[in-house]
Amino acid sequence: MVDPGLVVVDKAPGMTSHDVVARVRRLAGTRKVGHAGTLDPMATGVLVLGVDRATRLLGHLMLTEKAYEATIRLGVATTTDDAEGEVVATRATDGVDPEAVRTELARFVGDIEQVPTAVSAIKVDGKRAYARVRDGEQVELKPRPVTIHELVVHDVALPDVRVSVRCSSGTYIRAIARDLGAALGVGGHLTALRRTAVGSFDLSVARTLEQLSEDFAVLPIAEAARATFPAVDVDDEQAAHVRVGRALELALPGEGPHAVFAPDGAFLALYEQRGEQARPVAVFV
Repeated sequence: MVDPGLVVVDKAPGMTSHDVVARVRRLAGTRKVGHAGTLDPMATGVLVLGVDRATRLLGHLMLTEKAYEATIRLGVATTTDDAEGEVVATRATDGVDPEAVRTELARFVGDIEQVPTAVSAIKVDGKRAYARVRDGEQVELKPRPVTIHELVVHDVALPDVRVSVRCSSGTYIRAIARDLGAALGVGGHLTALRRTAVGSFDLSVARTLEQLSEDFAVLPIAEAARATFPAVDVDDEQAAHVRVGRALELALPGEGPHAVFAPDGAFLALYEQRGEQARPVAVFV
């Protein structure tokens, strides 16, 4: 069995995120593998997996921003807001002004309220939305606050629009395609999606499952924590307190979780500031 850590996969199209987890379980020799931030089967790109106790890092990783490259097709609306759904409406795009496309997309940038796509994993009264849709139910999800940090339009060659997006966790790129089509009055859906980064992990460190099957390497949990969170190195006495989850009389350098390391470099815990003390968010030893 391999040591605890993260595996950054460049997911191929046609696979579910669970398919990727199943493959990595076999390669790692353990069932204790999880992933942060599901990718649809159609989508490709960065999928971060945790092995052994590094799975506990994933919940904190999921809160970080993500980056995508996407292709939107205008003039066609689908049940799933992507190319895998059934077509529900088609409209000609001849009268769509490319500048209007750019103007509408610019409106998405910033803090917005987004209605998630109906075919999503969000639970409605204990049942996943996609399961309700599959069973023939009409699903209406409530808008949720998300942040689009950056949306760059690379090409408007109607009916297709190529964009890149940097956004908060919980943002649906499919919903941007749907809402752009609605704003222009012609409908729209996503035809291609590639996730290029999850937090500090991007395609430069991602490896395909084929590459991993030839040389399975895990980013050690200590390196993963240093790459993801501000690092705080403590002395032996403080490390002893951290190992049992005690608060520290310590002022952390910023807000949010900080990775705490022992003098020998071992990753101990995530701590955050609460008043005048630093208190544990999660202890990993």
